[in-house]
Amino acid sequence: MKKELIELRVNGRKHELAIEPSELLLDVLRQELDFTGSKRGCDDSSCGACTVLVDGVPTLSCTMLAMSCASDEQDGPDITTVEGIADHGALAAIQKAYGDWGGAQCGFCTPGFMVTVKALLDRNPEPSEEEIRHALSGNLCRCTGYTQMYQAIKAAIEAEQANR
Repeated sequence: MKKELIELRVNGRKHELAIEPSELLLDVLRQELDFTGSKRGCDDSSCGACTVLVDGVPTLSCTMLAMSCASDEQDGPDITTVEGIADHGALAAIQKAYGDWGGAQCGFCTPGFMVTVKALLDRNPEPSEEEIRHALSGNLCRCTGYTQMYQAIKAAIEAEQANR
């Protein structure tokens, strides 16, 4: 298949690359751009390990074509991976809280959870526990039992409130 030249905006930077039209966003991010935080877990949109933000919306990159995110002559969508949620080189509140509270066990699902939480907190800085659970309903963890994750999320919310 013939490759096409596209431009993607990932983590605030423009990247020009040649890809096949059938390439998935997850594969382009991991293999072409070396953003390896997002993981391939299921290939059918059921686990959330591949979640990235596309214009701030949690999106499953394992079923999205990279071409659909290409910039046109004006602008394309902003793609944010877990590597891009850090705040000027410092850990984002959710990243720090996951470490402090043991929110990750094996860590495979963690990037998907973190970008999903970032999107939630950007939309709603003070979500209820029900809103948190609803936002995370598309992300699965096979290790932690979720308790530490919810503690980490609550700690991140408190940290962000203290910084306002």
